[in-house]
This record gives sequence, structure tokens and C-alpha cells, in this order.
Amino acid sequence: MKNFVLESCVDSVESALAAERGGATRLELCSNLIIGGTTPDQWLFQEIRKVSRIRIHALIRPRFGDFCYTDHEFNIIRNDVKMFRELGAEGVVIGILKPDGSLNMEQMEILMEEAKGMSVTLHRAFDVCADPYQTMEQAKALGIHTILTSGQKNHSLDGKELLRELNAMSEGKISIMAGGGVNADTIRTLQPYTGIQAFHMSGKLVLESPMAYRKEGVNMGLPFLSEFEIYRTDEAQIRDARNALLSL
Repeated sequence: MKNFVLESCVDSVESALAAERGGATRLELCSNLIIGGTTPDQWLFQEIRKVSRIRIHALIRPRFGDFCYTDHEFNIIRNDVKMFRELGAEGVVIGILKPDGSLNMEQMEILMEEAKGMSVTLHRAFDVCADPYQTMEQAKALGIHTILTSGQKNHSLDGKELLRELNAMSEGKISIMAGGGVNADTIRTLQPYTGIQAFHMSGKLVLESPMAYRKEGVNMGLPFLSEFEIYRTDEAQIRDARNALLSL
């Protein structure tokens, strides 16, 4: 297969470069991937731009948790979309839901206007929406380019039936990008079954911190997470996924 998208979600310069070396076609740039990803700052974007010209789509998500936002949070989202457009990001990754689980069309229309000229992905807010079929049609009407989804399951393999339906319904008007547990083996199963040509993965590797001195009994964050483990993109996993796509 030649016309595919292999997107790697990254939250560091080191991961971005590893993804590029492995053959990713673009990045979803985030912060805090350990909690599902939040909005990166401009300095991370600019540091990557110093060393790479790979296509960057910035995740716009002001906090961990659901996708129903206060007015203040919406203002932050709107300003972040504008900021990344002005910085030269090729795309943004957004999504806002109403309390009833439907897509917040009023706010999404405003964000689409702010993102004019950029590629727009509806992120995995889609996976917790009430009606995926209605939301897909709304995404088409908004002019969104891509829906990132695991088929409303934790793992994309478990959501393969919905992924297949959505891809058939897309009619070439919107790209369905499979995410959630994606690796080379997942691609080999999902692509022939669903027909999907876009895949999203982290390909993460856990590295030991270079810290030699380790203070015991003091935790900087969640107590069940080690302060001395670093999550990075594994170049080899990205390369394996790219080779799997090329072989199909």
C-alpha cells in the first residue's frame, strides 16, 4: 500500500525524531501522553521545527478527562488553535462534546473558522460520543478532514466492526484513522478487514532515567507512577508499522 498515513503521537523532541527516523508520515504533538495527551506548548513545537520539517498536527486539549468544557476552557482551546495556526502547524486535533454526548456544533464551527487553512482531526472525543454515525455526518458537514477513533472501544481491534462501517460510510469525504493499541500486527489485521489507510500509534518504549541519586519517599505526581521512567517513541516500532503498511 502506498497512499497511507502513519501518525505517531509524541510529547518530546526525542520522540519526534525517533518517529521521523522510523518512517512516520506525520506527528500528533502533545504533552503528557501518560494521561492521554494535553496541549503542547509553543516551545516544544518550535524546538522540533529547528531540527525537523515533518508534518505536525497539534493536539488541543486543555486538561485530562472528558471533553465537555467550560467557557474559560473553550477560550483557551480557541486561542491555542489560533496560536498553532500562526506558528505554522499543518494541523490541529480537536473535539468538544455537549453534556448529552453529542458534538458541540456551535463551538466546533468557531474552531473550524480559527483553523482555516489547516488540516483538522476530530480526536477520540468521537469514541465517547453518544451516536458515532450522527457525529460522523456532523464532522463531514463541518469540513473536518480526519476522525481518529478506536471504534468506540479501548483497543482498535475490539472496535473493528465499527471502524469498518465508518470507513464504508466515509465515501472518500473524510479519513478514518484507527488508533488505540496500534502496532504492526494490529495493522496487518485491521487494514484488510476495514480498508482503513490511516493509523495512529505511540510506539512507546519505557526508558530508565539517567538520575543516579533517587530520593525515597517523595513523589512528584501520581503515587503509582515511577519518577524514574521516561516514555519515548521507539523508532523500531514505527518502522515495523510502516513496513507492515508497505507490504499490504
